[in-house]
Amino acid sequence: MSGNVRARRPASPPPGVPHAAPIATQRFPHPREDHLDADARRAAASKGFAPGRTKNYPPGGLHLTSVEWKLLLVIVLVASAVRLFRLSKPNSVVFDEVHFGKFASKYIKTQYFVDVHPPLAKLLITLAAFVFGYDGQFDFKDIGKIYDHVPYVAMRMVPATLGVATVPLAYLTLRALDCRTTTALLASFLITFENGMVTQSRHILLDSPLIFFTALTVFLWSGFCNEDKHEPFTTSWWTWLTLSGLSLGAVVSCKWVGLFTIATIGVSTIMQLWNLLGDLRVPPRLFMRHFIARALCLIVVPTLFYMAMFQIHFLILENSGDGDGFMSSEFQHTLGGRGMADTYADIAIGSQVTIRHVNTQGGYLHSHPHNYPGGSKQQQVTLYPHRDQNNDFRIYNASENGMDFDYVNSPLAYVTPNMRIKLRHIATEKHVHSHDIRPPVSEVDFQNEVSAYGMPGFAGDANDDWFVEIDHGDKRDKESTKRLRTLRTTFRLRHALTGCYLFSHKVKLPDWGFEQQEVTCNKNAVKDNSLWFIETAQHPALPANAPKVNYKLPGFLGKFLELQQVMWTTNAGLTDRHTFDSRPDSWPRLRRGINFWVKDHRQIYLLGNPMIWWLSSLAVFAYFAVRVFLILRAKRGYKDFNNTKVVKYDTLCGFLFIGWGLHYSPFFIMGRQLFLHHYFPALYFAILLLCVVFDLVTSTLRPRIRLQIAAVLVIVAIWNFQHFSPLAYGSPWTKSKCESARWLKTWDFSCNDFYDNYAQYNSIAAATPTKSEAPVATTIGGEPGGRAAIVVEDNAAQPIAPVDEHSTAVAPGKAEPGRDIFAGEPVKEVKSSVPAPAPPRDPHEEKQISQVVTQATDTPANSDQSTDASSSSSDKSIESELKSVAAAPKEVAGPLREAEVEAEKVAQELYPDDA
Repeated sequence: MSGNVRARRPASPPPGVPHAAPIATQRFPHPREDHLDADARRAAASKGFAPGRTKNYPPGGLHLTSVEWKLLLVIVLVASAVRLFRLSKPNSVVFDEVHFGKFASKYIKTQYFVDVHPPLAKLLITLAAFVFGYDGQFDFKDIGKIYDHVPYVAMRMVPATLGVATVPLAYLTLRALDCRTTTALLASFLITFENGMVTQSRHILLDSPLIFFTALTVFLWSGFCNEDKHEPFTTSWWTWLTLSGLSLGAVVSCKWVGLFTIATIGVSTIMQLWNLLGDLRVPPRLFMRHFIARALCLIVVPTLFYMAMFQIHFLILENSGDGDGFMSSEFQHTLGGRGMADTYADIAIGSQVTIRHVNTQGGYLHSHPHNYPGGSKQQQVTLYPHRDQNNDFRIYNASENGMDFDYVNSPLAYVTPNMRIKLRHIATEKHVHSHDIRPPVSEVDFQNEVSAYGMPGFAGDANDDWFVEIDHGDKRDKESTKRLRTLRTTFRLRHALTGCYLFSHKVKLPDWGFEQQEVTCNKNAVKDNSLWFIETAQHPALPANAPKVNYKLPGFLGKFLELQQVMWTTNAGLTDRHTFDSRPDSWPRLRRGINFWVKDHRQIYLLGNPMIWWLSSLAVFAYFAVRVFLILRAKRGYKDFNNTKVVKYDTLCGFLFIGWGLHYSPFFIMGRQLFLHHYFPALYFAILLLCVVFDLVTSTLRPRIRLQIAAVLVIVAIWNFQHFSPLAYGSPWTKSKCESARWLKTWDFSCNDFYDNYAQYNSIAAATPTKSEAPVATTIGGEPGGRAAIVVEDNAAQPIAPVDEHSTAVAPGKAEPGRDIFAGEPVKEVKSSVPAPAPPRDPHEEKQISQVVTQATDTPANSDQSTDASSSSSDKSIESELKSVAAAPKEVAGPLREAEVEAEKVAQELYPDDA
């Protein structure tokens, strides 16, 4: 019937008027690029983005007007003012500047060190220091130490600048996620006035670079997703994808927390590939192109970038440093100053050898003319990480001829399996000895003390005898399994009488043992801790052309993999408690912060903006609750996910929620020390999620109302920031205002450190400053492996008494007391039973790292915590004790010391006139 109906023709125009052009009548609207039907809109919304609004598609889908760019410039200026304000204050070391400033010094001096974090952020800080003329001579030893000839402001500018750059990235990210301008503006201001992020970005720390590269990765990935939805495999598409991969490499090169960012992008990538796999319009060849492109840019590119940072790290740190002991012997010999000349491969009776422990990565079997204060009171045998003549021993056959064997003129007798030998310490002419006496630290029944026993000309006894048991040799050297070969044979030494094995582990001796590593004889020895090898060997009967060996030096890949293992082991072992550590469950609630610095009645305390933290946490848990509710409704047959708005915001919130969860939840399974600043990357995702929730809630409101609500939130955030800003800037504050700012009892910043009123600060400022020659500081806490103690200087305290000349404390790599191996002159010896005073140790990170990697160092350490009173009293007690030791008569050290003392007493009784 409809086929018989004709369309009405338009009426003819009046005479003389031309006919008008026919008007095209269409049943459907004219197709445009930005027009989609309902199904197409739903499909676009399911990917998280609305369809394009313009015919010219901008890079990354960022539809920014000229007004927005001007607004973005204003935001950057505000963020710069907030983060750069009083950047030069304080002019002393703050918190972990102790470590990362010191690492910059070592980079400049090219001295090798070991840190648990990758090198990128440290390299950026070092670059700023180098450009501004830093010579690397400042030691960054203590919190509160005044900077002297250090461009610390330039070094602080690196994290501060990256902290400023994070603010516009938050704005651009939300705009790329198709949120409104008001929402993006709200996010940028919340990031700007977040107290915790401001505090972290104002010091020589790594968290600000980490947050910046995390934000950069999220922004670049959002831009790539927009390009992927518009048209894949274009030049712009490849650019955004490659930049995302480079940013992933950068974030993991700052801290290993960047692995969580990689996991976030990885989850998003898997979802993209899953959707492509289920799209029947995508042929397998096209799917493989998508897969290979993402694998290349998101796996290969970040890996190469990460390895390139370590290549730069190795190229700069070309010389030996205090990090040598953490690496294998092969690694150490790639460093300048640690090279070793070729040594004889054959080991025979009479060979002079140095013996190294396998499992603790390079400690030498060592002895020195100092006795144990207890037990047998014989000469100490330890493990020492540096080259020294006290590491030299000579091998004798304990079964035949003993000490009378003429190894110089006799035929060579190689050391073979199950041979019974003695190890004679060349410097003191004592034998490595064990007996049924408990060791000084590991006082358990199955461990015996190992000492050096004997005297010149003394043949020793059966307790000096050891059986050689070859464990394995080198595949390249067939002889290494048949007899001892230098650097090729790994062996054990079994005590002849007790059956225990020569053993060492990470346990250190106290100050009287110079904190060297304990050596025992263990009846239940773990095999790995009882393995040894010979590093150098000399024998007068070997000709000059005898076979020689040396370490096989590793290449870049070998050094890279070894360092990753050391970093992993060290990081996992940072388990000691700290005064200001916290657990992950307290972070979203902001239950406590971290004390960074206390000095001159000012304090820097890391604390977040309460309004921002609590609202962001509320948004995270609100999204989770609503998502669960929608899933339950879907099970009851409701079609909520057919709604375009629901699908769009669920996609956006879901991506940010996954980012928050992956940056937060892994900390629950970590046993290491944790702090509030570990939550900052997750906090960034939580703030973005809060703003997306704001965009959803206000989506039905007029723009003016939405802007007014955002303005109220920003004003409240600024008020919170201002209220706690003295803790971020270390500026003057009063006790009353401090107490009023303690909203939670768990916020443990010290209000007693502030003056009662601001006039007292003015009076102090007007007074002529005087510099104490030896300021005394009270330390609070201290994190092994990265958290230094909080130092509170007390100008009224007495200066620390100088260390007495008889102190037995030694520095790493120095000759030990009792014997100057370089000058050949004897050094005055102190009674071994009196502990030597310990100079201030290096920060706790070096101590904990050395414990985890099981490498002994030679630097004495003091206690983790102290008070002003205890510091003063301990100094006086040390001084008086040293005086008494200096006045005491010197006694001869050695196994016969007690017998000689008794003989002297008898002589005095028999011949009193000669006394």
